[in-house]
Amino acid sequence: MMLRQAPAPQDPGSQPVPEGAPALEVDSLTVEFPTRRGLLTAIDDVSIRIAPGEILGVVGESGAGKSITGLAVLGLLEAPGRIAKGEIRVGGRRIDTLSEDELTRVRGREMGAIFQDPLTALNPLFSIGAQLVETIRLHKPMSREAAQQKAVTLLREVGIPAPEERLKQYPHQFSGGMRQRVVIALALAAEPQLIIADEPTTALDVSIQAQITTLLRRLCDEHRTGIMLVTHDMGVIAETADRVAVMYSGRVVETGRVEDVLHDPQHPYTRGLMAAIPSLHARSGTLAQIDGAMPRLNARPSGCAFHPRCPQAGPLCLRERPQLVPAARSEAACFIQDGGTE
Repeated sequence: MMLRQAPAPQDPGSQPVPEGAPALEVDSLTVEFPTRRGLLTAIDDVSIRIAPGEILGVVGESGAGKSITGLAVLGLLEAPGRIAKGEIRVGGRRIDTLSEDELTRVRGREMGAIFQDPLTALNPLFSIGAQLVETIRLHKPMSREAAQQKAVTLLREVGIPAPEERLKQYPHQFSGGMRQRVVIALALAAEPQLIIADEPTTALDVSIQAQITTLLRRLCDEHRTGIMLVTHDMGVIAETADRVAVMYSGRVVETGRVEDVLHDPQHPYTRGLMAAIPSLHARSGTLAQIDGAMPRLNARPSGCAFHPRCPQAGPLCLRERPQLVPAARSEAACFIQDGGTE
């Protein structure tokens, strides 16, 4: 009698993508850090969605939780950080429950990453070509010759001149802007559905910033890749993103289309961010500022975390935490938009 052989376990990185699925769905994500002084909640009930070919800008001050959200999606939280609640789906498949080995196969194949300092993503001991070829062959069944041709195509696509020659060079032989282009090529190597770009232009001068943001926009449109663009720069958001999520103290406080949120902000924090941007038409020489500072994770105020800095805060803001509600053409977590603060 012949026994039927059990099917081999399916590689999560090779599963078919559900048709019409978002590039990224994050539902009620909570990230915690257990410490000797107690439990610190870095991300508190965050939900975001990115469609294929869409750029979502995630903006806020340092400490708002932008980068931690991106690291949680990538499965790169450092211990003792952990996902305490919520679900993360890439291309319709849940990934937050995968083992580390499974997640390693999905990361790179389904998700790419672009970080602030390209030198942290490039090995100084290997040529650019060797690193690209290794990445391509890790995720695609290709011969070395085919992978090398794809590497040349990727370098050309991200705007690096003479790509055949540059393949032989090492990271230190590239300028900062060119290194960032190489990192973008690495992120695209496996044709992922989602790219997490964490402050990809901060270390670059203004002219190179514009080139990189234009490149991200073009690649997003051509490849239908969803991009989560983490930045503190509202100018980058305005030029690059389709939608924006404004974060404060681990929560999304306003979200909507870029033009709606930037031209008609509904949350007092978003209004403060917009007012702090210098204007060529302003007659006053004094920049507006948001008084106070972002609360520490172990010292969040009760109610709305922004109320100590909010000029419109009322008694309700001190007692209860607002939820995202429709406000004009966006959504804002603010009692003023939900009928009042009393």
